[in-house]
Amino acid sequence: MPIRRLILLGAPGAGKGTQAQKLMADLAIPQISTGDILRAAISRGTALGQEAKTYMERGVLVPDEVVIGLVEQRLAEADAATGWILDGFPRTPVQAEALDALLVGLGQPLEAVVLIDVPEAQLIERLTGRRSCAICKRIYHLRFNPPPPGPPYPSEHPDRPCELVQRPDDALEVVSKRQAVYRQSTEPLIAYYREQKKLQVLDGDRPPEIVYSELRRLLG
Repeated sequence: MPIRRLILLGAPGAGKGTQAQKLMADLAIPQISTGDILRAAISRGTALGQEAKTYMERGVLVPDEVVIGLVEQRLAEADAATGWILDGFPRTPVQAEALDALLVGLGQPLEAVVLIDVPEAQLIERLTGRRSCAICKRIYHLRFNPPPPGPPYPSEHPDRPCELVQRPDDALEVVSKRQAVYRQSTEPLIAYYREQKKLQVLDGDRPPEIVYSELRRLLG
């Protein structure tokens, strides 16, 4: 039986979302991220969702106990009974300890933690090189998936060319700050799970299909 309860770790731009989507399709298990959980709970108007909303509206972090409560509710849903992929949670050792206790209570032991490891210089290039069309939303990368020659750039809208823009959170100064936050708050999780002998390190500086093939091999 392949591993079906796992955490994906990695810095912004490492490709966690891409790999999680492939695992979801192959293993028929949900990808669970705190962002999705928060949005769903707020949309449904649950008690925890409303509590989380009060913090988000003030621009402050949602407390760990609220996030843990939301994760517990999500893991108790029917589609998570046979497995799950946690993406973006936990973010700190404190959250990891709370998650361990939660999983014991649910009878859903964590089976593996996979770190998708990519050099920081490569991560910065991946993120700062992204461009998207403000009209048709098509996404390009200046190096890995360059747009057609232009301007003007061909568009799916015959009457208007593409308008290529860089998302604000892909600007160099923002990307550098996100990487610094990751190193400070999330990298300690690597030591935490290595001590538990659950950590697997995957070289993410390769084409996505090769990374996924290796990920499936690691999961059995």
